[in-house]
Amino acid sequence: MTDHIPLQPVRRPHRHDSKHRHGCCPWSACCGIGDLRPRTVWLGHPEKKEQRYPRNVINNQKYNFFTFLPGVLFNQFKYFFNFYFLLLACSQFVEELRLGALYTYWVPLGFVLIITITRESTEEIRCYLRDKENQRVPADMIFLRTSERNGSCFLRTDQLDGETAWKLRLPVACTQRLPTAADLLQIRSYVYAEEPNIDIHNFIGTFTRVGLFDLEVNCLTKILFGALVVVSLVMVALQHFAGRWYLQIFRFVLLFSHIVPISLRVNLDMGKMVFSWMIKKDPKIPGTVVRTSTIPEQLGRISYLLTDKTGTLTQNEMVFRRLHLGTVAYGMDSMDEVQSHVFSAYTQPTFDLPASRTPAATKVRKTISSRVHEAVKAIALVHNVTPVYEANGVTDQAEAEQHYEDTCRVYQAASPDEVSLVQWTESVGLTLVGRDQSSMQLRTPTGQILNFTILQIFHFTYESKRMGIIVRDESTGEITFYMKGADVVMAGIVQYNDWLEEECGNMAREGLRVLVVAKKSLTEEQYQDFETRYLQAKISVHDRSLKVATVIESLEMEMELLCLTGVEDQLQTDVRPTLEILRNAGIKVWMLTGDNLETATCTAKNAHLITRNQDIHTFRSVTTRGEAHLELNAFRRKHDCALVISGDSLEVCLKYYEYEFMELACQCPAVVCCRCTPTQKAQIVRLLQERTGKLTCAVGDGGNDVSMIQEADCGVGVEGKEGKQASLAADFSVTQFKHLGRLLMVHGRNSYKRSAALSQFVIHRSLCIATMQTVFSTVFYFASVPLYQGFLVIGYSTIYTMFPVFSLVLDKDVKSEVAMLYPELYKDLQKGRPLSFKTFLIWVLISIYQGSIIMYGALLLFESEFVHIVAISFTSLILTELLMVALTIQTWHWLMIVGELLSLACYVASLVFLHEFIDVYFIITLSFLWKVTVITLVSCLPLYILKYLRRRFSPPNYSKLTS
Repeated sequence: MTDHIPLQPVRRPHRHDSKHRHGCCPWSACCGIGDLRPRTVWLGHPEKKEQRYPRNVINNQKYNFFTFLPGVLFNQFKYFFNFYFLLLACSQFVEELRLGALYTYWVPLGFVLIITITRESTEEIRCYLRDKENQRVPADMIFLRTSERNGSCFLRTDQLDGETAWKLRLPVACTQRLPTAADLLQIRSYVYAEEPNIDIHNFIGTFTRVGLFDLEVNCLTKILFGALVVVSLVMVALQHFAGRWYLQIFRFVLLFSHIVPISLRVNLDMGKMVFSWMIKKDPKIPGTVVRTSTIPEQLGRISYLLTDKTGTLTQNEMVFRRLHLGTVAYGMDSMDEVQSHVFSAYTQPTFDLPASRTPAATKVRKTISSRVHEAVKAIALVHNVTPVYEANGVTDQAEAEQHYEDTCRVYQAASPDEVSLVQWTESVGLTLVGRDQSSMQLRTPTGQILNFTILQIFHFTYESKRMGIIVRDESTGEITFYMKGADVVMAGIVQYNDWLEEECGNMAREGLRVLVVAKKSLTEEQYQDFETRYLQAKISVHDRSLKVATVIESLEMEMELLCLTGVEDQLQTDVRPTLEILRNAGIKVWMLTGDNLETATCTAKNAHLITRNQDIHTFRSVTTRGEAHLELNAFRRKHDCALVISGDSLEVCLKYYEYEFMELACQCPAVVCCRCTPTQKAQIVRLLQERTGKLTCAVGDGGNDVSMIQEADCGVGVEGKEGKQASLAADFSVTQFKHLGRLLMVHGRNSYKRSAALSQFVIHRSLCIATMQTVFSTVFYFASVPLYQGFLVIGYSTIYTMFPVFSLVLDKDVKSEVAMLYPELYKDLQKGRPLSFKTFLIWVLISIYQGSIIMYGALLLFESEFVHIVAISFTSLILTELLMVALTIQTWHWLMIVGELLSLACYVASLVFLHEFIDVYFIITLSFLWKVTVITLVSCLPLYILKYLRRRFSPPNYSKLTS
């Protein structure tokens, strides 16, 4: 996904992973889009129309109309595997190197390319359609006009800063006053934008796939090619390099080309499509989408899982849990007391008296009832929530808004936290019923409407970690500055007290998100003085932000602490058993979150990410190299403990002691990183890949998780309340975190084991016929004469053996329920054992044994004609392949049986048309039948016996569970 503004990408060492990233094309400078300059966009200046800038569009596609075919062909032939077969096919145009008909080489290669082009075109169409779903504006914006009467607009910035919901933004005043949007084109104005720059608020880049499994297979094919060259050289050397020996080398390379299987890539690609289809159709993980169908097998080798917290492990549905006034606290079971205090505050006869403005009244110790009322009132006012009234049934929308119909009211808010707070004030009797740019209306328990004028509002930012509002009570004329924010910043703003820090810590350890609420009463003179200085700072040309912040901070002193509020984000369904499954599977889980340390730690404990009997090492806050060194030494002395560290301390450690920190952190059973930025999340993923060489999986639900998801080897997006940014950018999309267990333990494990079995069997199939060719050439004085020609060569790897071999994509060693019940089975896959050099060597030896037995047996038992050698050996070869598939299968599927019988039937039926290569009358004789039977039994029976003995005396883990 990319914003097509050509920003310069960050350079880092290249590594072979599953994703390639590039910020802009290498020829962008030639296209005139390489310069990073400020922009001036003109309105109402026709003479300026010649200025052109790149379009701001979402584009996940790898190719366009013109680059599709060249790009696909390049991406296929850049691999040594496919390039090798292209050279073989091209060599057949040279008369001296031709070994048979041209179609013998070009038909298989063309079939592979057709499958690849079909798959790539399908992926491109899916990407194109997916891009159309994202209606977000991928650019910096200046808001000019809205159709709303009050000029307000709510927008989302979660893909930049992680904020979860809607933010209130106001347009430029002079353009908002225009009668229609078309009038924007009639005015003469311009917008100046700074040059593109790289920081946390800019998101650029595109990615494509190359899975690790493909790289491993490519490595094996290079080994096979090396063996091919060596065998060819040996054959020529045995001829004592006689005559035109260099041409003989090329002929032998062509003759033994079966050693490198051309059908391997197409089988794997088709297998991946089947695996992706199985994932999408699994009824136990409904709604799962496979957006990248080239890496499903990587789900079976994950060693590190990195997950977001809010919306991923939790539901992102905030519920108000606690109101703390210092001397008294109210929980869910005592909210009726709060409601009673609020009701009494508005039913007392002295309510309307402005007694609180007298000096004597401020010195009198406030009653609990008045303190509760002031706290609830402050919470009901200090926010960015707007009530919206929707038509309900026959109720007219305008009428509903006029009468503040409760059933028609919906809250639009800047975050779920704010919605939960306003809903809570409504539940205790003080309801937000109206709001626009300049005013706010609250309804009391008695039905009275309280009107407040909004004089100033200071929005929440990640830097300030607080928001404030100045309102005037229209009934009393009082001006009050309300503020709420995080305890770390509010502690220095409120008046001295001895309970704030302790109670904030207590509430955070319970897993509550804590906000500190405070207020300050202002006289008219104080406010006018502030407003004058504030407006002057806002129109300042130089250091505007600094001057504005300084003026606001002049108000933020000695504020009266009113209360603490605690809201809870509940865990997703079945998070605990899912994390337990992942832990038992040998997958280490790291939680990367923007929440504070106490809340993150509590959630980790609550979700059982950190088990009850595990020690926790909370990394002390460090700012210097010396402090980081001391803390790392302290951490080094701990063993088998979970690590909790803040983003600031993490940054210092990675700056000075990257290797040491990652070495220690990777030994921890669980890691929690709090106060993490999106950039830090991606950095952690990258460091894990570089330091451990293991596969990583990143899971998130918001736009601030996109960088982490795209950096990981496998990215999983959870569709939640933060939109589809993470889901659209991920390789796999799930609806709930609990589906991750089945996605990895069942589908990931099966995909990897099936891909390994399929690749090894295709290699075995090719090595068998190559071994037979080698034996044949050796017996006949090292002649470069093909054993099989024409349709026999093509049919062998297609209709005669394709269906049984490909049916291995349906095989499974254990049922899905067993794989979920015993996640320990997943550990064997993390080391890559199903496709290792050891298993590869075993299959090579099996292929050499069977190829040799078949060829020598045919030479020994044939009668007088060469055509009998072909008939006996080729039939034995086909039967051996079918029996070997049966030997390999763990769990039979009815399609496997169909594939075996269909292949055998195709071979028998085709014998009628193969009289050029096979003596039809000979194959119906008893002599042919017993010779083929003996050769086939000798090639297969010993392997069956070895398999039985191995399962009897050294059974694999899965067999213990199925027996």
